[in-house]
Amino acid sequence: MTTLTGNNNSKEKNGVHVAIIMDGNGRWANGRGLPRVAGHRAGMEVVRRIVENAPNFGITTLTLYAFSADNWQRPSYEVNALMKLFRAYLLSEAKRCVDNGVRLNIVGRRDRFQPSIVELIETVEAATTKGDLLNLRVAVDYSARDAILRAAGKINGAREVSREKFSRLLAEVDHSGPTPDVDVLIRTGGEQRLSDFLLWECAYAELFFIKKMWPEFNPEDLEAVIKEFHCRERRFGRVVEPVDIAATQKTNGKFNGKEMNNVEPISSQSNFSHSVGRELWSNHRLD
Repeated sequence: MTTLTGNNNSKEKNGVHVAIIMDGNGRWANGRGLPRVAGHRAGMEVVRRIVENAPNFGITTLTLYAFSADNWQRPSYEVNALMKLFRAYLLSEAKRCVDNGVRLNIVGRRDRFQPSIVELIETVEAATTKGDLLNLRVAVDYSARDAILRAAGKINGAREVSREKFSRLLAEVDHSGPTPDVDVLIRTGGEQRLSDFLLWECAYAELFFIKKMWPEFNPEDLEAVIKEFHCRERRFGRVVEPVDIAATQKTNGKFNGKEMNNVEPISSQSNFSHSVGRELWSNHRLD
């Protein structure tokens, strides 16, 4: 396992921030001769299982991409069905979140929702505000580029703006509280793009593109991703000195008093080579 070398803004030591683009609901349904909304319903059940299991894998912040600003362009019947599912999710999950220590936050614009949905969002957020086991952020009517533009409009002529201040402005325009940068970005459905999701927060995220459709994704898949994440070397622009494996072997195969059997050089671990998950995803990084 390679060493995590610290980062700029992420709070790994306090838990991992995982963001998921939940893609493939419609294709999953179409492949089974079902209406697309059936795929969205199946996807809701997966959300429930992932939320329940996320804290077991060291995840303290989970951001789910549920409905993008561009999704308003979909057929009206599908948009209406998604809004109904969104309302049903808020009503059904509020008590579950409270009971399980989950704080629920809806991220994105709210001015295009019906007033009754906005009121429901605010009620659920207030009811779950004391949740301290998992910060669950659901992005609805969300666009990272639009959020960046709105945050930039709040700078008010300042010549210099720190990254920290700009992050706070982003959180403000997206109805979110302070949130660590994304550590792991997962996209299901086989596509390999970010689709305007958390572009600022994903600057140093580890990217996992999963072949499974979202309704097929399960907690075991999430656990495999987190295990692979902890095996990756995260440099954040720095140079990490390689471990001299030969030297450690000369000291009875120990390093810092620990056994170092079957250790591979860091360079050989730069690409995913573990057997677990080999057929599950392709992975990339931006740095």
